[in-house]
Amino acid sequence: MPRADLAYFADTAHVPYGNKPDAFIRGRVAAVGEHLVAQGCAMLVVACNTATAAAVGVLREKYPQLPIVGVEPGVKPAALASQSRRIAVLATESTAKSERLARLIADHAQGVAVHVEPCPGWATRVETLHLDGPDFAAEIATRVEPLLAAGADRIVLGCTHYSFLTPILTPLVAGRAELVDVADAVARQCLRLAGPAGEGHAQLQLLASAQPERLHAALPALGLGWLAERASAPTHLARL
Repeated sequence: MPRADLAYFADTAHVPYGNKPDAFIRGRVAAVGEHLVAQGCAMLVVACNTATAAAVGVLREKYPQLPIVGVEPGVKPAALASQSRRIAVLATESTAKSERLARLIADHAQGVAVHVEPCPGWATRVETLHLDGPDFAAEIATRVEPLLAAGADRIVLGCTHYSFLTPILTPLVAGRAELVDVADAVARQCLRLAGPAGEGHAQLQLLASAQPERLHAALPALGLGWLAERASAPTHLARL
C-alpha cells in the first residue's frame, strides 16, 4: 500500500510492555487507540505481541466498525513446518505467561513440543538501540543454544522487537533451525482489510508519548531510514 497514509504511535513513556501488568497494558492500548481513532485512522494495527495478547479484545469491543489487526507469535506456521516436531517461542515475560499464547499453542501445535522462552530485557535493548556488543550476543546465545540442542528446528520471534535482532540470531541458528516472523502475514492481513484506508498521499505521521526526537532518530539505526522521507512533519509529542 505505497499510497497509504500512516500514523505510528510509539508509547515511549511506558514501553516496553513485556514486564507490565495486563490491566496497565489494557489501559494504555485503549488510550492510544482512542487517540488514533480521533486522528481519523480507519484501521488499527496493534503492532506488539504483548499488547495484542492483553488488549486487542478491548479495542475490538470498543470499535467494532474498524478493522483491527493484532500481532501474534507464529506458532501455527512454525508447528506446520517443523520437521523435528519441536519448536521454541522467544517472548517477553508478559507474552510468555499469557492465556492467548497458551491458546495458540493448544489450538495450533498439537503433537508438537513447544518451549516458551522468556527473554527479559531484550525489547529494552532494541528500544534503546543497544543492539550489539559481545555481552548481549552471549546472552542471546545462552538462551537460544539450549533450545537448538533440544532439537527445536523453528524459533518463533514472539515479540516485534526481536525482528531487529536477526543479525545476531540468524548466524546462531544457521543450519540448525529457521527463524519464524509474522511480519509478512500481518502485512497481507492489512492489505486484505484496508479498503479505502489504503489510498492516500503516502504520508507518515510519527507520534510518541515521550522523547519524540528519539523515534525519528531511531529510523536509520533500525534500517528504516527510507520511512523518514515519508514523514509529513517532525515527530509529535502526544501526552496520554
